[in-house]
Amino acid sequence: MSGLGSARALRVGDRVRFDGATYSVVVLAGTTVRLASESGMASVVLLAHLLAAVDFELLDAAPMPALPPFGLLDGLPEPVVARARAWERHVVEVETGLPPDAPPGATPRPEYDPQRRSLPEREAAKAVELSAAGQVTSLRTVQRMRHRYHMQGLWGLAGQRATRQAKPFGNADPRLVDAIAAQLELETDQSTGTRDRLRRRVEDALAAQHGPGVVPLPSKATFNRLVAVLAAGRHTFGSARTRRSLANRPERPFSVTVAARPGEQVPLDSTPLDIMAVYDDGVVGRVELTMAVDVATRTICTGLLRPVDTKAVDAVLLLARMLVPEPIRPGWPEALSMTHSAIPYPRLLGLDARLAHTAAKPVIVPDTVVVDRDRVFMSEAFLAACRTLGISVQPARPRTPTDKSIVERTFESINTLFCQHVRGYTGGNVTLRGADVEAQAVWSVPQLQELFDEWVLAGWQHRPHDGLRHPNLPGRALSPNEAYAALVARAGYVPVALTGEDYLELLPAC
Repeated sequence: MSGLGSARALRVGDRVRFDGATYSVVVLAGTTVRLASESGMASVVLLAHLLAAVDFELLDAAPMPALPPFGLLDGLPEPVVARARAWERHVVEVETGLPPDAPPGATPRPEYDPQRRSLPEREAAKAVELSAAGQVTSLRTVQRMRHRYHMQGLWGLAGQRATRQAKPFGNADPRLVDAIAAQLELETDQSTGTRDRLRRRVEDALAAQHGPGVVPLPSKATFNRLVAVLAAGRHTFGSARTRRSLANRPERPFSVTVAARPGEQVPLDSTPLDIMAVYDDGVVGRVELTMAVDVATRTICTGLLRPVDTKAVDAVLLLARMLVPEPIRPGWPEALSMTHSAIPYPRLLGLDARLAHTAAKPVIVPDTVVVDRDRVFMSEAFLAACRTLGISVQPARPRTPTDKSIVERTFESINTLFCQHVRGYTGGNVTLRGADVEAQAVWSVPQLQELFDEWVLAGWQHRPHDGLRHPNLPGRALSPNEAYAALVARAGYVPVALTGEDYLELLPAC
């Protein structure tokens, strides 16, 4: 059957345009083609070279029908696609006499036989047939569907309404849209206001740029709907801190940083904990936690609690604690030792005998530490210690906490998993604070440090983390210790802990 589905082919006698001239195909022999120019000169070229030429054109062939746009059709509702395919069957039958799914040897129905009926007669017959079947159709409709099929294929039969592209801003004046977008951008660093304030500012901006009343404002409801579309995800009317943070987020194609081995990236940061403690002088106040978290394993390498005034020497002490094994302290259960953990203890013990009586937390020597630009981490003492230990320091971008998202999220987990169970817990803000919290504070800062260190070993390092998955067990979340064991086998990571002399060099001197 010949018809709309027939593909174009190169045959003897066809005329082609090639290399700026017109030729006739004289001979097809294997992979070569013999061409004759209009002046009678013959030439032989490779078929692949002819078809790949920039100016190649088959002059006497019918236009290639449009291919079905499978990707676009997947986005349309199923009833719309079914209707388009039904129309395709009718159009092909009008064009060729047979529907596309006709079996071999089938003969056209009399009213669609091209040998007996002209094309206008076949179009009229199809309109009568569809109307009789309950689908009222005019001759003009059949002709229009044929034209759409020739121009766009199956996509043209889907209907203008179904394939019409959505307009996110409706029929709003583009000048109004630009003015709202510009004002939303200016709201980033300002205090949070209301939509009424934004409306007045947009009105003033339009009057200053185009003249008073030239670009009218829509109704309040329409204006608010337009603002909702333009301000989606910007927190324009929410938290100013979140709004500024989102504005500092890089555009694509930046992606989340991934670490493939322990120590590849270790972000450091400080934040006040929601706990009241008793200072050495008897004053009650909050404590600040300075912490290092390994990105690859989510291990809390170490955490240092201080009154809310962390100094540069505390950051150096953090490095010292991070790079030595955590000893088992008096009163801790034997279950917290490394021998009872998922960490490959025998292998590590053969490399460093100091690991014989250590707690179940790996020693992770960082390649790169990611820090903010706080004076504590930009101090000469901290930078000099990192240079001595061969650790690269990568400062985060200003006002961009997403550069250290792992450690920021870990702080939030500590508040919910540890802080709220400790006497003197204050809650996340003043609206959540209990009555007379200062009187409930009973722990000193060293005692809180002891409690925190034990919680890291007993709670955090053994707790499954949803961000840690093994390729062979994607359905099971791993704990930080299990992730460390898996990555040691994969990357061959061997920790080189500080010696006693190195450790003492990093400690604060009095």
